[in-house]
Amino acid sequence: MKKLLVAILGLFSVLFSNPAVAEPQKNIVTVVTSSHAQTQLMAMVLTMQAVKQGANAHILLCGDAGDMALKDAPKTVTAPQKPKGMSPQKLMKLIMEKTKTKVEVCALYLPNKDMKASELIDGITAANPQRMGQRLLVDNVRILSF
Repeated sequence: MKKLLVAILGLFSVLFSNPAVAEPQKNIVTVVTSSHAQTQLMAMVLTMQAVKQGANAHILLCGDAGDMALKDAPKTVTAPQKPKGMSPQKLMKLIMEKTKTKVEVCALYLPNKDMKASELIDGITAANPQRMGQRLLVDNVRILSF
């Protein structure tokens, strides 16, 4: 009887497992609002690690974290951090370059800083709130908030 039960369970596992079905794409949205360089850098480190493990990422910078997106960024986001001498902005740029991850500043950032889009690093734009809202509601998205 035990052998029959094991055989039936084995048959069910073969019948109901489909190796041709791919795992759903993993998506993350990293939202960074912190003004602390270590927090900003850790947000980029974890985003990079998720991408290396197969996730599609999107980064949204708001408030003081939006400074990471500036061509003429303050030292708070460009100063190297231990242990690897990487700054939040430098790792963000590396993520953009190596993984094609999209980075945006929140829609309120530029108008409230009295700045223009031309002051942002090439490839970074202001987020469209409607599209960002849609991105946050995707079934298989994880939101990382720093």
